[in-house]
Amino acid sequence: MYPEAILTPSVLESCYRSGAFPMADGEGNVEFYRADPRCILELDGLRVSKSLARVVRSGKFQVEVNRDFEAVVWGCADRRETWISPGIVRAYVELHRAGKAHSVEAYHEGRLVGGLYGVALGGFFGGESMFSRMSDASKVCLVKLVERLKERGYTLLDCQIQNDHLKRLGATEIPEKDFFVRLERALALERSFD
Repeated sequence: MYPEAILTPSVLESCYRSGAFPMADGEGNVEFYRADPRCILELDGLRVSKSLARVVRSGKFQVEVNRDFEAVVWGCADRRETWISPGIVRAYVELHRAGKAHSVEAYHEGRLVGGLYGVALGGFFGGESMFSRMSDASKVCLVKLVERLKERGYTLLDCQIQNDHLKRLGATEIPEKDFFVRLERALALERSFD
């Protein structure tokens, strides 16, 4: 365990470049993790149900990018058990200010109702967390994220650890050694999230 104070933008960037991701314990400490197998979402593998496609087309949610990054991270932290501590929020906000962390946000009637955030380096996007205060809000953000990554030539969307929600959306698991091969290739690309 390390004190959260070590989480500077350069430490976070090094963490992602080496295939790790941080999680806090709620007591001001942070640990770095890797996963084997690793969960990824192939950009052509996102499963969009007919009902979700209708919601996306309906324009029910106004989708924005990087409008209120910090609010998205706090939204993701707002749950009974969370690995997102105030120190984690601070570190990712600093990384966002450095242009390397981004959010996709869903608004309904001017109110933030869902979003996701992650880290973009080269052709790699490391998805960190998502939240939803209205049905389908975070899923719409994921659809828009995948569209954006495809348009801009990204090659790897990391989801870290598989769960049932991600599996239903099309996420798969690959051996960690295969993830590292793909990570190295993705990091070598020059891409822009903005």
